[in-house]
Amino acid sequence: MKRILFALLLLISMGSAFAQLPSVQLKDLDGKVVDTATLSNDGNPFVISFFATWCKPCLRELTAISDLYPDWQDETGMKLIAISIDEAQNANRVKPLVEGKGYEYEVLLDTNQDFKRALGIQDVPYLMIIDGDGNIVETRNGYTEGSESHIIEKIRELKAK
Repeated sequence: MKRILFALLLLISMGSAFAQLPSVQLKDLDGKVVDTATLSNDGNPFVISFFATWCKPCLRELTAISDLYPDWQDETGMKLIAISIDEAQNANRVKPLVEGKGYEYEVLLDTNQDFKRALGIQDVPYLMIIDGDGNIVETRNGYTEGSESHIIEKIRELKAK
């Protein structure tokens, strides 16, 4: 019985370990190095959105969220981290785009797409919802107008737990 219980606990702990963010070194818009394994929101849920400056659905999604973002933050304490997958030669386009659109998100640059690959992401836009413990609880590929309402619903659900 003890062996079964030990095996069960081991499987449970392994399952949650795979749901954590991998460690990849990215840079923010000011050139500061950030380890993705340390991304958090002080115990509150957060969202990671992978995008590219050339991806129209990505920009539509980030803009739709941007309009609601201050209210979402006030209500739930959530935050969004936008990860640009633009290659190094195009990374200089990210900061002007973010500033021009007025995005208030933390933005990181995945110029070699190492973080994207580590998570097995194929296409953008790609969105992940992470709980307050750092576990990836939901992912979504693509964007459909209005689907941003599901994000806040999931964040509210996580906050209620």
